[in-house]
Amino acid sequence: MSILDNFSDWKSFLGDRVEQAKQAGMESETLQNVAYQIGSYLSEQVDPKNDQERLLKQLWDAGDQQQQQALASLMVKLVQNRNNANAGS
Repeated sequence: MSILDNFSDWKSFLGDRVEQAKQAGMESETLQNVAYQIGSYLSEQVDPKNDQERLLKQLWDAGDQQQQQALASLMVKLVQNRNNANAGS
């Protein structure tokens, strides 16, 4: 089973990688650029496995580069918020 099969698993995986990158000293702008590159790769190379991923792909494909970068930034923020909420629990 792939982490892409389940959206919650994907968010957890992405959140863990974002946290590791932050702890390693990666700056926010660099992190967002990496998220954009991952989003581009997933959109071009990976078939969506669930409804959430299909929606993200549709949004990605509908947007221009600036909008795609904003979407990637929002995904990073989404998983950071998840990590922050879990840390407070």
